[in-house]
Amino acid sequence: MQSIANELRFQALCALCVTDPAQKVAQTQAISAQYHAGALYLDTGISCTPAAGWPIPGRPVKPELVPPLKVKRRTMSTPEGRAVLLHALTHIEFNAINLALDAIWRFRDMPREYYEDWLKVAVEEALHFVLLSSHLNGLGYEYGDFPGHDTLWEMVAKTQDDVLARMALVPRTMEARGLDAAPGTYNKLKQVGDVAGAAIIEIILRDEIGHVAIGNRWFGYLCRQRGLDPVDCYAELAVRYRAPRLRGPFNLEARRAAGFSDAEMRILSDRVDQK
Repeated sequence: MQSIANELRFQALCALCVTDPAQKVAQTQAISAQYHAGALYLDTGISCTPAAGWPIPGRPVKPELVPPLKVKRRTMSTPEGRAVLLHALTHIEFNAINLALDAIWRFRDMPREYYEDWLKVAVEEALHFVLLSSHLNGLGYEYGDFPGHDTLWEMVAKTQDDVLARMALVPRTMEARGLDAAPGTYNKLKQVGDVAGAAIIEIILRDEIGHVAIGNRWFGYLCRQRGLDPVDCYAELAVRYRAPRLRGPFNLEARRAAGFSDAEMRILSDRVDQK
């Protein structure tokens, strides 16, 4: 009988509960390497339960979590302002590691490819965090030096009981907003001469298109499985879970590359035209 200690979803739960960012990154990378080397097995049916006192998600004492409106303005006119922007992005990527690990351990009875997709996402988000936090260190700051908000994880928590809602409202909504924001962030960094920072944004945008595509893939799979129309289903879930309203400008090219349907693209285009 195989030990649960060598099971992928249990290991994802363990990594999710790690509080130290560097250790979480290392553990996530190790899980992927071990799984692809055959050292970990996957049991899609087991119910993983965190031990008493395990934090979900595990995160450091800092940054302090505050309401979004209390997060510092991200002006680019000063070095500190640029650090604030980069810190906000670093915080998003740290949360993104957690959301990918959560998608692996929490939801049972999905196809093997689902868990492998989200393991890939976890490793790429870990890389993004390392790139951004290292760049932040080069400016004389560390992750945790500024406050952050918890909007992304709040939606993860809201959708913990339904994988369909999770796929609809986290990768396809919260993460897709990052596709829309990336061009503006890239341009701001280029304008102040931060070529290295802009290059990191290019890497993140490339990978995030793939992450949103994974959300689209499994949202479509679940809609077909449950006999639901994807457009109508998404609209209903967005209302039920009080998802943030979609606001432009939209990165239509990136969204199309991430697999949004023609019907969804028309809805987004109509919103742009109405502005």
